[in-house]
Amino acid sequence: MRIIIKEMDSSIIKKYFPHLNEAQLSQYEQLRPLYQEWNSKINLISRKDMDCFYEHHVLHSLAIAKYFDLLPGMKVMDIGTGGGFPGIPLAIMYPQTSFLLVDSIGKKIKVVQDVKEKLGLDNVTAVQERAEKINDKFDVITSRAVTQLPDFVKWCNNKLRITNDIEAGGVLYLKGGDIKEELDSVPKNWKRKKINISKWFSEPYFEEKYVIHLY
Repeated sequence: MRIIIKEMDSSIIKKYFPHLNEAQLSQYEQLRPLYQEWNSKINLISRKDMDCFYEHHVLHSLAIAKYFDLLPGMKVMDIGTGGGFPGIPLAIMYPQTSFLLVDSIGKKIKVVQDVKEKLGLDNVTAVQERAEKINDKFDVITSRAVTQLPDFVKWCNNKLRITNDIEAGGVLYLKGGDIKEELDSVPKNWKRKKINISKWFSEPYFEEKYVIHLY
């Protein structure tokens, strides 16, 4: 017997973020067809993950918003953004926050630029560059499992406007699995906090996934 799994639509976003306005809900609804179109060209997201797009990519990205409120005027850099995660979902959530989405692979940045333009995300800038070459300061740096944490924090050196202040910002990193050894290997000058995403989202997918806050 064949089991058919129904794809969750964007209503899962409204379920956990009921305060969103109609314009934001419309932008989230437009994400899947935009990424489906690009996925047919450059294979950004696996078919299995595309079937669970809103849960595995959009909602996962928005775990950061459940943990930390990005304030108007803040500057955020999303390192290794790939097709725009977590940067694009966060930029929709926080239209008055400035986002720089960075990736070294040009075809991925081309996708981000197209999504930005079609959704009218004026608060997003996308650049093809290595993170360590970005010469600017940010309140928050985000990423989603782009590399090992000890290597990642090297890219963040001297790029945070404020350090050692849990309320001011820092690195907000999405990571899953057993990360104790990896987290223990982060230099001791970084304070750290690990929060299980299942604290906010009840889907089994999030049971061993975390927001890591380094500051």
